[in-house]
Amino acid sequence: MQVNTINKGVKTAKMAEMTIGIIKAFVVGGALCGLAQVIIDKTGLTPARVLVAYVCSGVLLTAVGVYRPLVEFAGAGATVPLTGFGYSLAKGTAKAIDEHGAFGIISGGLSGTAAGITAAIVLGFIAALIFPSQPKFRNLVSRNSTRKSQNEQN
Repeated sequence: MQVNTINKGVKTAKMAEMTIGIIKAFVVGGALCGLAQVIIDKTGLTPARVLVAYVCSGVLLTAVGVYRPLVEFAGAGATVPLTGFGYSLAKGTAKAIDEHGAFGIISGGLSGTAAGITAAIVLGFIAALIFPSQPKFRNLVSRNSTRKSQNEQN
């Protein structure tokens, strides 16, 4: 009877720890994504520029030692957004420099992010096979074809 009580206590503690970890990841990841959306809305920067800024800021924050404590605190909430990609680039580069010297500057970022890049390519390819492609701007395509047919009639 006492063993079951201990096991239930351990399970409850693990569940509480996991729940807190999920909440931390949700709050930090949501804050990073929310900040990006506010930057896009308020500054007029294109999403591509904000994404590049996030990757670069992840590299810079890792270089000055600020991002690692955030990763330890928030886990996936800090590593999944694009700042986490910058963190992975910087971490892989630092490791490769320690192991291979100057050659690590070139190879480190690729080896540190190879799994993520490969997953994106493979899953993107699978999605392309499953879902049929369509024109990005359907209305624009139909408007242009309407204009062409009107011009041909005149």
